Amino acid sequence: MSNNKDSKTFVKEAIDGDFPIFRKAAEEIWNLAETKFEEVRSARIQADLMRENGFTVTEGIAGIPTAFVAEYGEGGPVIAILGEYDALDAMSQEPALPKKQPVVEGDAGHGCGHHILGTAGALAAVAARKYLQMKGIPGRVRYYGCPAEEGGNAKAFMVREGLFGDVDVALSWHPGTLNAVMAVNSLAYYQTHFHFTGTASHAGTSPHLGRSALDAVELMNVGVNYLREHVPQSSRIHYAITNSGGAFPNIVQSSASVLYLVRSPSQTGAKDIIERVQKIAQGAALMTGTTVEWKITTAAASFLGNDVLEGLYEANLAAVDAPDFDDEDIRLARAFKDTFSAADIAESFDQFELVEDPDLILHRSSLRRGAKRFQHFFSTDVSDVSRVIPTAQFYGACYAIGTPFHSWQMVAQGMAPAAMKGMKYAANVIASTALDLFGDPSLVEAAKKEFRMRSLKEPYECPIPPDVMPALPSRQAEKAN
Repeated sequence: MSNNKDSKTFVKEAIDGDFPIFRKAAEEIWNLAETKFEEVRSARIQADLMRENGFTVTEGIAGIPTAFVAEYGEGGPVIAILGEYDALDAMSQEPALPKKQPVVEGDAGHGCGHHILGTAGALAAVAARKYLQMKGIPGRVRYYGCPAEEGGNAKAFMVREGLFGDVDVALSWHPGTLNAVMAVNSLAYYQTHFHFTGTASHAGTSPHLGRSALDAVELMNVGVNYLREHVPQSSRIHYAITNSGGAFPNIVQSSASVLYLVRSPSQTGAKDIIERVQKIAQGAALMTGTTVEWKITTAAASFLGNDVLEGLYEANLAAVDAPDFDDEDIRLARAFKDTFSAADIAESFDQFELVEDPDLILHRSSLRRGAKRFQHFFSTDVSDVSRVIPTAQFYGACYAIGTPFHSWQMVAQGMAPAAMKGMKYAANVIASTALDLFGDPSLVEAAKKEFRMRSLKEPYECPIPPDVMPALPSRQAEKAN
């Protein structure tokens, strides 16, 4: 490549050249389908790729064996690119097959596209590194290998450990059905485990001597159901009984547990709701003569947007060549679209208040941001990064319009050529945006100034208590220690 090429042309050619290797990496990660904090081989694939491309790699960051950071450069601003690679439990599915058919029943699968999310970020970081090196531009490109976005909130632990303290800007994306900047507000959340302890007894001969922990869980759930009417409409409360006290009804259950997850548009709102849930748990214990203990297991902030960075993303979404979806891509996407409900398809359009287009199968163009931010009801640990440094995200079209997230259809399409083309497009957008920032430090300063102003409304406090550690599998915890 000649030194007189502009950054976008350079990025395109660099990504075209490296794409076959990174596509193979994405396919390997899809096949591995490792879930939260189990991504040993997936993380190693990405870390090795970064080493091979001139990055200094530090593994096991924040006490998490499957988290790493890869860095190249010196001086100048530090631009972080965030990547993920965790899969979802019980989402196994045959690739590119438009009917539900697990490879192995009960196994995991990439139902949120993280195999291409992280790989696109890594590819973008490599392309940016090559341009910085060629031009001799000061600056550091840093790729963060982030495990356990699904329920593990690794980024929040990484933030708590100060691993973004010297970063100027963070860039991320997410595979989806449309090409659009994520000018959205997400939900903050707290996840708390409640454990009730009672007294066992024979349910036939001496039930009066027993104190049922399962009764306490059930009463708690009833109480929370009454609470639902009295929280903001944009809040969410979910639960799962994790221990019902055993399978024998003739024994008064002496222990029972329930896991609650509450969401709200603000961290203070989520904190208020979980504190009210805790009071309901205390009431259930009083009513049943049991005791209750609880512990916050993980939590995340709500996302803080940045107009400066989102404007750069929007410009590059339009400037970069759209994915070259061909007739075969459209044919397969149409076959998947036939498996979606009308509500699934409408959701793809409704989330951006668009008029539904029944002829649209795969999205090639890019949407322009409106004047307002949309309230979306997902939660993500990218939000915690956004609360300590300027951060932006976008959706990249990789799946048929209407594909539900966390579905077998998303898993199956994750190995289709269209998904890989979307990954390549996303890498181009991320790398081009990073080089815009490296090339014009005033943009970095403008993003940071906006961040400081937006942060005044709700200063960040890590929602995860200092004594709570990542919920590593036992063998990973031993390795971390």
